[in-house]
Amino acid sequence: MKAAICTKYGSPDVLQLREVAKPTPKDNEVRIRIYATTVGPAACAFRKADPFMIRLFFGLLKPKFPILGTELAGEIDAVGRDVKLFKVGDQVFGTSANTSGAHAEFKCLPETGVLAIKSENMSYEDAAGICDGATTALTFLRDKATIQKGQKVLINGASGAVGAYAVQLAKSYGAEVTGVCSTTNLEWVKSLGAATVIDYTQEDFTKNGHTYDIIFDAIGKSSFSRCKGALTQQGMYLSTAPSLAIMVQMLWTLKSGGKRAIFATAGLMQNKENLVSLKELFDAGKLKSVIDRRYPLEQIAEAHRYVDKGHKKGNVIITV
Repeated sequence: MKAAICTKYGSPDVLQLREVAKPTPKDNEVRIRIYATTVGPAACAFRKADPFMIRLFFGLLKPKFPILGTELAGEIDAVGRDVKLFKVGDQVFGTSANTSGAHAEFKCLPETGVLAIKSENMSYEDAAGICDGATTALTFLRDKATIQKGQKVLINGASGAVGAYAVQLAKSYGAEVTGVCSTTNLEWVKSLGAATVIDYTQEDFTKNGHTYDIIFDAIGKSSFSRCKGALTQQGMYLSTAPSLAIMVQMLWTLKSGGKRAIFATAGLMQNKENLVSLKELFDAGKLKSVIDRRYPLEQIAEAHRYVDKGHKKGNVIITV
């Protein structure tokens, strides 16, 4: 099978398209013929080993799993002898955060893993995209912040994959949503459900006098210290970016009470139930995919270069 291989950390030039052995499913696994996957900031971070702590978990000198990619959508083409939840021909979507491997034509996953039957209303590209940003947004807003109807929620980086889905999810929970993005994306973010949109090139949301119950930094460009004054007394600052500062602040604010800083490894906290919840929201018209660009697997290095620029609007999809 064809796969994009990353044997060392570095620029997009380290990625190579190669023929590798097609995986064979274990007794409890299904094999998925992948039709769509994604490239996002996480995939680029793993390619670069930036931040450095990635090396501590996924390979000190080179990637432990040379095939990157965690989000996928496709069709099951083989099942292990003990599999009962899926059958050959099932159209599925899911993630493989622990072992990566989605930037290839085939991937094996446990039947009890983060895998679900996709909606008939979803294209494979829709399904892969929702796995990319919506799962993270759901974990932060629903599980970590326990978002409530009527709360004031600000999404920093509202035009990125996580941010665009966060705007939609916060709106579906009945929150009053403010999105922060660049000038060119203002109307688009408003169309996703933001009641107010702030152009970060013209206004600093931390200094405009408004306060929020939840500030979700979906791009890791701010900090708890900077945003603290814009939080209500029991407000929460959520960040997707792992750093020593957010870890220390999370522990400190957990003990001190009042305003809190929260970080979570959302990719490792996913389950099948989350996919089902997102599928139901998609079918109900409360969530839509946000696809910026599409690249064939053969052009995955170009996809990485585009994502590295930091200006993508929603998902970057790889078609396989």
